[in-house]
Amino acid sequence: MIKNSEPLSMAEATEYIDKSDEKGKEVLAFIKKFTKIKPAESKKLRENLQKLDLIKLNENSIAKLIDFLPENSEEVNKIISDANLNEDEIKKILEIIKEFK
Repeated sequence: MIKNSEPLSMAEATEYIDKSDEKGKEVLAFIKKFTKIKPAESKKLRENLQKLDLIKLNENSIAKLIDFLPENSEEVNKIISDANLNEDEIKKILEIIKEFK
């Protein structure tokens, strides 16, 4: 049964995987191939991005940013194509992400 629905990054999702189960171990190994940061770091990154209090930056976009950890404004615009972020907003996002690389 689904109790709560919220967008999570892949790193954050690893905390909800049953590590004692064989399928859970497979999923965890798959996710680890693609994640660049640890779950605790991803939570901090999420908190820091939320503190920016940008109206255009929703929870789905934050999860995508955590998964991809963009390095420049072009990558941010590709990840968040549905919001027109200005240069200042993108700069703030990139500054926060650089702290976690």
